Amino acid sequence: MKAWRDLCKVLIVAAVFAVCFDLLAKVIGPGSPWLGLLLMFYFMALANLADPWFALRMPRALRPVNPRNGAYRWFGARTFGALLRNTPLRYLNGSVYLSNGQRSVAKLSRRVESSEAIHFWAAIWLMAYIAYALSRALYLEAVVFLMVQLAVNIYPILHLRIVRARLDRIGRNGMPLA
Repeated sequence: MKAWRDLCKVLIVAAVFAVCFDLLAKVIGPGSPWLGLLLMFYFMALANLADPWFALRMPRALRPVNPRNGAYRWFGARTFGALLRNTPLRYLNGSVYLSNGQRSVAKLSRRVESSEAIHFWAAIWLMAYIAYALSRALYLEAVVFLMVQLAVNIYPILHLRIVRARLDRIGRNGMPLA
């Protein structure tokens, strides 16, 4: 019964998104690069809702993590993680936190990797629209999209990779998640 309810939820949200997209495309024009940004957010929402049936995965070459890499420190990924943990932003994706009695390292690790993959594939999508904006000499839009890319995809990917590495260490050492 829960599976059917979840499936109906995904289908209803997809239908609402399609109607909203169509209405907005009629107002701002189907060639607007802003529609690409909207599609990225729609993709992320639908992928998150569909996660119980279909979890996105990172490409095999990008799955291994090394949080000691200088890029994490240089970009301030740990500071971003602290910002997420200590503000209402944590509620954007509460499924990557220990809550509701969840104690399984494997389930949490799978959910973190799925969230990382959602951000990764959304970043790939948005890069195409950044290139589209640049090809049309829409430099302001391209700069805005790059800032959105950093805040919505790159920083979360880096943070989730740190979390995944920590969970991998916990899982290997058999430490409890208390």
